[in-house]
Amino acid sequence: MNDRFLIPANSKKSALILGLFNKFDVVLFGSGVALTMILMAFVRVKGLLTIGLVVAPAVITGLLVFPVPNYHNVLTLIRSVWRFFTERERFIWKGWCVKDEFKDEK
Repeated sequence: MNDRFLIPANSKKSALILGLFNKFDVVLFGSGVALTMILMAFVRVKGLLTIGLVVAPAVITGLLVFPVPNYHNVLTLIRSVWRFFTERERFIWKGWCVKDEFKDEK
């Protein structure tokens, strides 16, 4: 094969539960479903608003762990976007030249 290696696109999926979730995702979704079950047992449902509030924890956590393309899930996407806009990255240009034109300033 001319000393080239082929890495499968789904090589990281083997580290995930069912190929989709990591442990934190399962705990997060499980706690949302558990809270919804507890609310369903103790809250009297009188209208559509109450039903929405009772089911909200399972729906919100379900949307957070829902897989999206190019990211593990929506929660990972939100974290990446937050990190991009809030953290400042400093890239030091070294270039390909033998001599550096400028000294590093810290």
